[in-house]
Amino acid sequence: MRIDVLGVVRALRDDGSPVDLGGPRHREVLARLVAAEGRMVTTDTLVDDLWTVPPARAVGALRTFVAALRRALEPDRPPRNPPRVIVTEGPGYALRLPREDVDVHRFQDTLARARRNPAAVTDLGAALAAWRGPAYADVTGSAWAQRERNRLEELRLEGVELRARILLDSGEGADLVAELGAHVAEHPWREPAWELLARALYRTGRQADALATLRRARAMLVDQLGLDPGGDLQRLETDILNGSAPPEGARTAWTGPGVRLGPRTTVDLARTLALAGGDALVRSRRDRLAAIQAAERTGNLSLTARIIGAYDVPALWSRADDPEQSRAVVAAAERTLTGLGPDGPADLRARLLSTVAVESRSADLSGTELKHAQQAARQAEELARDLADPALLAFALNGVFLQSFTRPGLAAARNRIGAEILDLATLHDLPNFAVLGRLVRLQSASALGDLDAATSHANAADQLAAITEAPLVPVLTGWFRARATAARSTEPGGPTAATAAAHYRAAEDALRTAGMPGLHRGLFPLALLGLRLLHDRPAPTDPHLDWGPYRPWTRPLVLLAQDRVEQARTALAAVPEPPRDHMQEAMWCLTARAAVRLDERGIAAHAEAALRDACAEHAGAASGMLTLGPVARYLAEAEACAGAG
Repeated sequence: MRIDVLGVVRALRDDGSPVDLGGPRHREVLARLVAAEGRMVTTDTLVDDLWTVPPARAVGALRTFVAALRRALEPDRPPRNPPRVIVTEGPGYALRLPREDVDVHRFQDTLARARRNPAAVTDLGAALAAWRGPAYADVTGSAWAQRERNRLEELRLEGVELRARILLDSGEGADLVAELGAHVAEHPWREPAWELLARALYRTGRQADALATLRRARAMLVDQLGLDPGGDLQRLETDILNGSAPPEGARTAWTGPGVRLGPRTTVDLARTLALAGGDALVRSRRDRLAAIQAAERTGNLSLTARIIGAYDVPALWSRADDPEQSRAVVAAAERTLTGLGPDGPADLRARLLSTVAVESRSADLSGTELKHAQQAARQAEELARDLADPALLAFALNGVFLQSFTRPGLAAARNRIGAEILDLATLHDLPNFAVLGRLVRLQSASALGDLDAATSHANAADQLAAITEAPLVPVLTGWFRARATAARSTEPGGPTAATAAAHYRAAEDALRTAGMPGLHRGLFPLALLGLRLLHDRPAPTDPHLDWGPYRPWTRPLVLLAQDRVEQARTALAAVPEPPRDHMQEAMWCLTARAAVRLDERGIAAHAEAALRDACAEHAGAASGMLTLGPVARYLAEAEACAGAG
């Protein structure tokens, strides 16, 4: 008995005659068991894989398919004898056939041998020739089959290139030119294929054609993906020009599983520009999305995953600068994750999950989206820890940090995250993440009212920024120093409120051109409001102030400052719960203050309950950029109002 899935699903008897497997569902059940590679597949999994919406009697139908397959595969099995090919095991079924009797298993084993031993190249050629089309070609519309097709196609392409490399290394190559030319034409984004074609041409004495091939590769990579050729292609071009291309018998490095092919040029440049701020930051976001879209057009999942995951720029703020672009990046990352499947390369999955967590800024999400992003952050952290990759873990922890605003009062937890990021970055020379760790700890210390610790982190962040050329950092630390001035303005002998306002205004001037609208909008008016609340003064009423995303929570106090009491009451009744972000404690405190002033006891009680766990923190100070004063002050007022009468 032999089963083939590298093409349409079929079974052949020992004499080569075909087995009638039945209808499409029967073949899909057999194919799904083949894909499990001898492992048991539960009944529930089979039902979910066979039907998008399982019918009421799905389990019964599945058992019917299995029974029919058993009769077809073992027609001579005596009654009441247990099946030997499709066996019942625990809560499901498993396929029991030697690996050499299943073409896909035979192919994978041959490829693994050829990676270890070039002498297996003849067997590899035979295994590649046995492909009759896309794997599981007649299993359409099933997510599991599409994932397997993608995975196996990547292995097939690797096998084609490995075979060619072994043959070239052994001195052959003249008969590879046509084969590799067709391979490159069909898969133009695969750099190893271009390299092999150029080597084969050079081997046959066609030096000019080999150089022309490398120029075409460069043009294709730059035009379609915005990437310069990798080091291998560049070195080969130099060697051919110098007449020193790999001689016969020379073993060249094989780029296979476990060897990273990082994106270059566009994405690397985008990462650099993102740290520069201003127009460069805006351009970096645009170029990053263009590179992702170009990678997706190639259909190469691994390339797309690397392009998406390479943009590991540290992120500090819980509101996106360009929400539409962030949603597009998240959607691309999730499409790629689905394509790779749960068994895809762990490092690529971790980077994609980290990207989902980092780009899904909590202030912009619905409840369902927030849970999804938090789950992605946890999965990314778990994978990164298992891989023991410090840079990847730092990136994953960035996502964990941005998804750590689930409720008020979590500054201490965020401080622990920041401390681990800082430790990783210091130990493993990750300067950009060292800056992130310092700023996270600055924010946390600010939220806890520890201005000495926050100042220490601000100074250290500024020193790192000078080394890493990160001009956005002084913009953020400048805001922290304005926040500290505002807090000290309430102390005897401290700076005046006017001085604090001037510091806020200077910080606002620096932020205006920094390219961070998600942070900038509404921040300055909110800082002025906080300063006024610290000094028991009414809210600012300048009609030119742009309150940005904070308007629903500030409007009742602005209306009260204008003596529009009933309008303030109406506005307060319409105030939603704050987003779970850096400013949630501040928004709850504004709600509490307005409720107290309007004697709205129910709303005051609701705000008091929300703020209880944040009683030791300072409102708005989790931003590291402004303060409304201690939460305890607003909490006491809300408790008194709620309990009155």
